[in-house]
Order: sequence, then structure tokens, then C-alpha cells
Amino acid sequence: MKRLFSILAIAGIMAFGTVNANAYTATTTATTVATLIQDEGAAPAEELGFHQELKKRFIEGGPGFMGIVLLCLILGLAIAIERIIFLNLSTTNTKKLTQSVEDALESGGIDAAKEVCRNTKGPVASIFYQGLDRTDEGLDAVEKAVVAYGGVQMGQLEKNVSWISLFIALAPMLGFMGTVIGMIQAFDKIEAAGDMQPSLVAGGIKVALLTTVFGLIVAIILQIFYNYIVAKIDSIVNEMEDASITLMDLLIRSKK
Repeated sequence: MKRLFSILAIAGIMAFGTVNANAYTATTTATTVATLIQDEGAAPAEELGFHQELKKRFIEGGPGFMGIVLLCLILGLAIAIERIIFLNLSTTNTKKLTQSVEDALESGGIDAAKEVCRNTKGPVASIFYQGLDRTDEGLDAVEKAVVAYGGVQMGQLEKNVSWISLFIALAPMLGFMGTVIGMIQAFDKIEAAGDMQPSLVAGGIKVALLTTVFGLIVAIILQIFYNYIVAKIDSIVNEMEDASITLMDLLIRSKK
């Protein structure tokens, strides 16, 4: 009898151990499957790149004001790139040009110096040519020609730059206008519902914040380009003024 009870006890222990082992295996399997499902569900969020996120935010901000602000960015960048290319092409090695003109005056006279200026690009060379072209009329006429044509060249350098400053001011203003409209829509929903619920105002406030942020980003980008262009123009204008003084000195020395 004791032997029978021993056998039954051993069988019970083995059965209990088998059940625990099966339960542990099932729990481990369920945990692994849940982890894999969670990782698969989180994968698309991790794969969302910068361009997709930007596109998502742009759509959430509304195509109305966001599209107008984007148009300001495109037009501003187009003008800025055109001005940068033009200013880089207008940059001249002033020292080299001045030395070439001086050598031409000593060797071939006014005609040789004018030929050097004619074959050189840039506003400094154009000012030199206009001044040399009026040497027969006296130094006063040369000075007036240099000053007048310098103003013309300065106007060409600053062409369309004012449009960039307009877009810099317009972009954040449009963003703030979108902010005000989004807040008005939020309060309209609160008034219609008669209750202050976060879900009612969240959409309008989100649109308001997105338009503001996008307008400020556009203004910052265009401001960087604008400052570079203004600094480039100032550098070229300084070179023009220094070159004009140098040209007058060369002509005075050549007259002696």
C-alpha cells in the first residue's frame, strides 16, 4: 500500500512539473510573439523620414496659407540664387585690372587701356572704360562720368533685392494670419459645442502653430541669403569706389 502511494506521489509530481513546463513555454512564446508584433507595429514610425514628416506637417497645416508661404520661399530662393550668380560673375580682381590698365597707359596710351577694360567683365572694368572714354574732355568730365556710371552699376547690383526683403517680411505675417484663423476656428467649435473639450480645440491650435513655425522657417532661410547678398554688394561697391580713386590717380600721373 505504501508503495502504491509512493508511485502516485511521484506521478503527481511529474505531472505538476510537466504542467509548469508547458505553462512556462506558453508564456515565453506569447511574450516573444507580443514583442515581435510590437516591434513590427513600431517599425513604420521609425522608418518615417524627414521628408515624410515634413510632408505630413505641411498637409496638417492646411494647403491655403502653407501653400502661399511655400510660394514665398520658392520665389525668394529663385531671386536670391539669381543675384548670387550675378554678383559672383561681377566680381573682378581689382588689383590685377588696375595694374593692367596702368601698364597699358604707359605702353599704348588711352586706347590700349580702353581695350583692356573692354575685354574684362565686371562693373569695375565698365567704370574704367567710361572714365577713359572721356579723358579728352578733362579730368572733371572723367570724374563725373565715373560717379554717374558707378550709380548705374550699383543699381544693377541691387536689382530685385527688395523683393527678397518683401518675402522675408511676408512669410511670418502669413504664418501669424494662419495662427489667428486657426484660433478663430477653435473658438467657433467651442461655441457650437457649448463645452470646453480638448479634442475640439486641438485641431485649430495645431494648424495655428504649424503655419507660424513654417512662416518663421521661411523667413530665417531667406534672411540668411539676403544678408549674404547685401554683404557681397557692399564688397563690390567698395571695390568700385577704390578703383575709381585709383583711376583718377593714374590719369593725373599720365597727364604730367
